[in-house]
Amino acid sequence: MIRKEMIAMLLAGGRNNRLGILTDGVAKSAIPFGGKYRIIDFSLSNCIHSGIDTVGVVTKYRPVRLNKHIGIGVSWDLDKNYGGVTVLPTFHEESGNAVIGSAEAVYRNFEYMQQYHPEYVLIAPGDHLCKMDYEIMLDFLKAMQADVAVCALPVKEGEKAGFAADLYGYIYSPDEEIPADSRQYKSAGIYIFQWTVLKEALLALKDDPLADLEEDVLPYCMKNGKKLCAYEFTGYYEKLSSPAAYWKANLELLYEDRGMGLNLNEHFWKIYTNSEQNAPVYFSDTSAVSDSIIGEGADIQGRVINSVIGAGVTVGPGTVIQDSVVMQEAYIGSGVLIDRAIICEGAGIGDDTVIGFGEFAPSKLDPNTYNSELVIVGENAVIPPDVKIGRNTVISGVTNDDDYPEGELASGSAIIPDWKEGDNA
Repeated sequence: MIRKEMIAMLLAGGRNNRLGILTDGVAKSAIPFGGKYRIIDFSLSNCIHSGIDTVGVVTKYRPVRLNKHIGIGVSWDLDKNYGGVTVLPTFHEESGNAVIGSAEAVYRNFEYMQQYHPEYVLIAPGDHLCKMDYEIMLDFLKAMQADVAVCALPVKEGEKAGFAADLYGYIYSPDEEIPADSRQYKSAGIYIFQWTVLKEALLALKDDPLADLEEDVLPYCMKNGKKLCAYEFTGYYEKLSSPAAYWKANLELLYEDRGMGLNLNEHFWKIYTNSEQNAPVYFSDTSAVSDSIIGEGADIQGRVINSVIGAGVTVGPGTVIQDSVVMQEAYIGSGVLIDRAIICEGAGIGDDTVIGFGEFAPSKLDPNTYNSELVIVGENAVIPPDVKIGRNTVISGVTNDDDYPEGELASGSAIIPDWKEGDNA
C-alpha cells in the first residue's frame, strides 16, 4: 500500500453571486485572470511548488470549462500514474444539484481521499489569489503538535476578527476567556487536517448537507478536544469578492514595483497554466501600448493604456482602451472608446461605441454587487455599433439598437435578459 503524506482538496467554488455576471456561465475558479491564466492556476501551482502531487478539484457548478482547462494536469506536472489531479463532482442522485456546504462537498469525495491513506489533507480554495508554500504550513502544524492548522490573516483596522490565538499560535475555542493580548485573525479558508481528525468530523456531520468547514467542522474538532493552531500568512491574498475587486487585482499586476499585486515574473514561484497554442501578438502601425499586459494571439491595431488584454483579443484601429480588463477572444471594433470596464470572454463590441461615459449612478440591478464606475459586459455579449454606455452598468446577452433608447444606456442601468427595471434581481 502506497501512502501519501499530504493530499490536497481544492474547492473550485460555485456560482458566486457576489461576482454578478462574471460567473453567469463559469465557476469563479475558471474566470480568466492576468491576460493568460485562470484563477484555479494559482492554487494548482501552489500545490506543485509545495511538493503535493495528488490534488482533487471539488466542483459544484459548471465544471466543463475546468475539466477542459485542467485536463490530465500536464501543465502543472500533475499527470501522475498514482495521484495527479482529478476534477471531482459533488453530484448526488438523491439531492441533484442542491446547495451544499463546503464540508459536505469534501465528504462526497470521501472515497477519493481514503484511497491514498494520507497522513494529512490540505483543503484550500481554488478561487482565491495567493502564492503560498503549503509545505511550510505543514511543518508549522507538526512543530505545534496540533491536529488542525488554519491559515490566519491578521485583522486590519476596521475588520471583524473571526478567531483569536495565543502568543504561541494555539487557537482559543469560543467558550474560552480570551486574554487582551491575544492575536486576532480571520480565516483564509486554507486548512491542513490530520486525516484521522478530518475523517472523524466528516463522518459525524455527514447527515447535514449544509455542513461548513469553518462553521461546523472546526467547532466539532474543538469540542472534541483537538488542538487547532493559527498559521499566520502575511503575503498577498485576495478573495475577489466583487467585480471591482477582480478588476483591481488585474490592474495591480501592472505596477512596476509589483509591491501591491502579485508578481507573475518570479522565476522561483512560477504560475503554470494550460496555454493553448496561440499565434504571436500582432501590433499594427496604428497601435500603441503602454503599461499593459497583452495575451498571446492578440491583434492590436488601436491604443491600449494601463489595461490587461487576454489571449486572442482583437482591438480595431482607432480604438482606445484604458484602465480595463478584456478577457480572451473578445472582439473590439474600430473607433471604440473603453474606459474602466470588464469585457468578458467572447464579447463583441461594435464600431464607434463608447463604453464608460458620464458620472457614476447607483445600480438599478444590484447596488450591493455593482457599486463602482465599471462597465461590465458579460460573456459572449454583443453590443451594436455607435452606442454610448454610462458608468456602473451591466450588459448581458446579444443586444441591438432597440435596447439603447436614443443610442445610450444611462449610468446605473442594466440590460439583462428577462430583467426589467424595478425587478428584484
